[in-house]
Amino acid sequence: MPMSKKTETEMAVILQKHGMWLCSEEGGKRADLRGADLRAVSLRYARLVRARLSHADLRGADLYGANLYYAGLNYADLHGADLQWADLRRADLRGADLHGVLLHGADLTEA
Repeated sequence: MPMSKKTETEMAVILQKHGMWLCSEEGGKRADLRGADLRAVSLRYARLVRARLSHADLRGADLYGANLYYAGLNYADLHGADLQWADLRRADLRGADLHGVLLHGADLTEA
């Protein structure tokens, strides 16, 4: 799966539309970040409920306090990512690289 590098600006638009999708608002769109290169993008406190992040490159990513409830993170590379205080309840982490991930305070219920 090809990696597409996302900028802060692109991510702001994606997160805004995803928030609208979560609220069933017109113009909303589910965040589909499958295979995306997100290493340099801050996702601190991002609301990524039910987002598609499979095969994404999140090495060293700042996901502190992010809401990843029910997110698809299967086969994502999270090596060294900061997931402290993140909500990972019911997230799909099958095959994800979790080496060196910071998980203090993270909720991994049914993940």
